[in-house]
Amino acid sequence: MDEGTGYGDGTRCVHGGHGEPEPGAPLAPGPVFAAPYHLGDPAADFYGRAGNPTWRALESAIGELDGGECVLLPSGMAAISTVLRAVLRAGDGLLVPSDGYYATRQFVHEELAELSLRVQEIPTTGPWPPELFDGVRLVLLETPSNPGLDVCDIAALARLAHRAGALLAVDNTTATPLGQRPLELGADLAIASDTKALTGHSDVLLGHVSTADGELAARLRRARTLSGSIPGPFETWLAHRSLGTLDLRLARQASNAAALVAALREHPAVRGLRWPGMPEDPAHELASAQMRRWGGVFRFELADAAAVAEFVRRSELVVAATSFGGLHSTVDRRAQWGDPVAPGFVRFSAGCEDPDDLVADVLAALS
Repeated sequence: MDEGTGYGDGTRCVHGGHGEPEPGAPLAPGPVFAAPYHLGDPAADFYGRAGNPTWRALESAIGELDGGECVLLPSGMAAISTVLRAVLRAGDGLLVPSDGYYATRQFVHEELAELSLRVQEIPTTGPWPPELFDGVRLVLLETPSNPGLDVCDIAALARLAHRAGALLAVDNTTATPLGQRPLELGADLAIASDTKALTGHSDVLLGHVSTADGELAARLRRARTLSGSIPGPFETWLAHRSLGTLDLRLARQASNAAALVAALREHPAVRGLRWPGMPEDPAHELASAQMRRWGGVFRFELADAAAVAEFVRRSELVVAATSFGGLHSTVDRRAQWGDPVAPGFVRFSAGCEDPDDLVADVLAALS
């Protein structure tokens, strides 16, 4: 569908990538399973590692939401690693968040060690002095950060990066394309783990990169083809099917997060409560200026790891799982994965349960 139509989020999620209706054709596109294709037309698909119509359907839908060309990858880390390998060369400068997803830093230091990159790890909130960008090739942001939910000014940092000749990429996983559009704020690349809210059913691994730069998109597609880092057509079809309810799911998750945050704000067992949608949150003012809607992820701390385990044991609706954005409400004690947080730090992903049931269950489990 044309971005100029002015359709709302829900309409674009439902209709994106479905193409023009044809009499006798299925209402929704199905997965195409193919390794080789019949040869003949040079512009047509010829081999499954280089192209698949199921990819293109979902890429069209996500690209419209992001405001650029979308390149699908088989996971969020595949998206991150493909960008890093496609953009960086030996000796380049790289800025990465010190408080973002731990596997990104691990990949940079372990898998890219042979490039002798000049890596600087910066907290999401900075400081970001202009001289920090000198000699930098790529700036990678994560906002809201995972798991701390801090926020940085994408537009301001894009200007600083471009002034220094650097590209700026934003890991947009926590916000989703409906919650934030980094490309419209000046970013060169928007990256996401679609395993989380975009697919939203906790059963698919997928990721994507979007860019408004056609040459950069072509470079990423070539990297995908040559590396073989391709998504499966069935997983892609499941993701496209799930995208249709993204608007609805995000709305319920955000309202559930708001209800839980209100209930936990004064709870004696809870400290360090953070959610960008909370007016008193340190990130709220900036997040309000650059985000289009709130998400369902918030964070807080309990006394220690044992308190978190007891909370999960007592809850009837909340389970422990290391992901977020799904239908089910989950908690993840992030210290167990090596994040530099307190042992009782919890990332809570509000699901799509009835809000009254969820609030009552969480309060009972904390009693």
